[in-house]
Amino acid sequence: MIKTKYQYINREISWLSFNARVLQESADVKVPLIERLRFLGIFSNNLDEFFKVRYATVKRIVDAGKTGKSVLGGEKAKDLLEEITTIVIKQQTRSLKILGDIEKELETKNIFIINEKEVTKNQEAFIKTYFTEKVSPRLMTIVLNDLREFPLLKDTAAYLAIKMVLNNVDEDGVPENKYALIEIPKEIERFVELPKEGDKNYIILLDDLIRYSLRHIFNMFTYKSISAHMIKITRDAELDIDNDLSKSFIEKISSSVEHRKISDPVRFVYDKRIAKDTLAFLMEKMGIEETDSIIPGGIYHNRRDYMKFPSLGRKDLMYEKISPLPVKDFSLEGSILERIAEKDHLQYTPYHTFSYITKFLREAALDPHVRTIKLTVYRLASNSQVVSSLINAVKNGKQVTVQIELQARFDEQANIEYAELLQAEGVKLIFGVPGLKVHSKICVIEREEAEGLKRYGFISTGNFNESTAKIYTDYTLFTAHSSILKELNKVFDFFETSYKINKYKHLIVSPHYTKNAFRALIDQEIENAKAGKDAFIKIKMNSLTSYKMVDKLYEASNAGVKVQLIIRGICCLVPGVKGMSENIEAISVVDKFLEHTRVFIFGNEGDPKIYISSADWMTRNLDFRVEVGCPIYDEDIKKQLLDTFDISWNDNLKARIFSVKQDNAYRKDNMPELRSQFALYNYYKEKLNK
Repeated sequence: MIKTKYQYINREISWLSFNARVLQESADVKVPLIERLRFLGIFSNNLDEFFKVRYATVKRIVDAGKTGKSVLGGEKAKDLLEEITTIVIKQQTRSLKILGDIEKELETKNIFIINEKEVTKNQEAFIKTYFTEKVSPRLMTIVLNDLREFPLLKDTAAYLAIKMVLNNVDEDGVPENKYALIEIPKEIERFVELPKEGDKNYIILLDDLIRYSLRHIFNMFTYKSISAHMIKITRDAELDIDNDLSKSFIEKISSSVEHRKISDPVRFVYDKRIAKDTLAFLMEKMGIEETDSIIPGGIYHNRRDYMKFPSLGRKDLMYEKISPLPVKDFSLEGSILERIAEKDHLQYTPYHTFSYITKFLREAALDPHVRTIKLTVYRLASNSQVVSSLINAVKNGKQVTVQIELQARFDEQANIEYAELLQAEGVKLIFGVPGLKVHSKICVIEREEAEGLKRYGFISTGNFNESTAKIYTDYTLFTAHSSILKELNKVFDFFETSYKINKYKHLIVSPHYTKNAFRALIDQEIENAKAGKDAFIKIKMNSLTSYKMVDKLYEASNAGVKVQLIIRGICCLVPGVKGMSENIEAISVVDKFLEHTRVFIFGNEGDPKIYISSADWMTRNLDFRVEVGCPIYDEDIKKQLLDTFDISWNDNLKARIFSVKQDNAYRKDNMPELRSQFALYNYYKEKLNK
């Protein structure tokens, strides 16, 4: 293979490139205005998580005195931290410009976002009452000057840094400064809707409402001037789990989640208008180091809150909501198990309704012939219908086993609470395999029937979460295929007897088999290409970071295999490089829904082998998680997966091209305009009428 300086793209830099695609959506004038604001919120939320996890990981490498070149695609960790900060500052600057443009356009639609200096007499009384009744009782205000220890700032919470220049002076005649912090309350909506005036909507950010009320908060001080500038810190979110054998696993995770609150800061963002002496005072007190990412920003931080920007009843400024479709020939009336016994069915959310999963579990909970239910849990909705169904099953005498992943990033606390609830209701809990996260999305039930015990189940690419199913695209296969379900049972056996390595004929299971199974499927396409046969690989997944899998795809390209990749997020592979990847094309689709499906298609001499899976091609998914990939045997479902892949591949409105430049260029061609997410909904709508 020809070695080039562009053999791999660093995963952190590629992730920032993905977030730039999200930012592109907020800048796209064809996207409805309120949706553009919400994309800005997604961009900001993504960035917060990036610093908590990825930046923190690279910083740990630097702090350990290592270069990290072998795991960072050839980049030195210290250089990478500087490169990340430079890119983020540019992106933040662009995001502020986009926000300003959106606010101007909102004004043309009679929506005005005002600040504390623009409050009118008519609005004054409302703001005073709102502050007194709702905000003031929840404010945490700390005067800093006389404290022995600086208060612990919460991760990604927003604070107003207050500077008061007092009337009194010190012995040198210099006015005394008082510094304080006000924590912006999270339990109050960030965007406060003011009384409407005619056709005009007015909104003030909670930050500005507090700024407007500073004189009431600090009325015990006499000062010449007072100013308030926002700051926030981001802390390392890695869980450090202790080895105390006397503690249960739940106790260890709970302790680690608590410790996260006091972990080291990795990013400090501040309003660039803040006074130099205030900034210096804060950085010294907080112990901000030069290896932390220090980012001058705008007036407002925590722009992730824009994800919840109020709709104001303006449907004209938002995406039209789609009504999820039923799956053809898969009725929710009558017994769903009877339908699955007849044939396999594919649910593709959000185009299809999520109700098939809840219907399946509810029926299993009530069916007197169902004996056992086994399910994996990674992320659940609040007030989860899935959990309610499982508890209902226990109350109806079923044996219910749930493997719940307590280390699901940022959902640890929610999963701990669900685990305690399920345990209290009599559900048998399994807390995974030592050293491995369980990321598989599987369910199997056993039912007594006339001919003996029969299994039914489902395998998915996404979480069993009715909330995210409205915005994440995911496949779920419902099947009564006895061999597949027998192997699903083996996966649950592995959870309970982790030292026992099972063999699988149908499923592709991490950590023992996924990498080698997919490499073998690629090798078969390489052999076919070398033999002059038609050979192709089509893959859709979230991220591609495993250098070993990247190299294998390069090998396939050099053998003449045509490779099409649809990668939503990180892609360390560089397509289209002569002598290395000239037969590989790669795109990313970022649009209304979050692309989350994982499907793997191999040409196989005209009889494609197709798998859906919970696994991306990342080292963690291949080697350090329990993942399940499932073959598709039903010919109609195989055709659906081929069709839906091609629809996504032919997108020429929301598809960006991966290249060495990493410029997120939109794909343009001479074909009729095709927006894949809208076309996919129409595809399934038309299937219902055939």
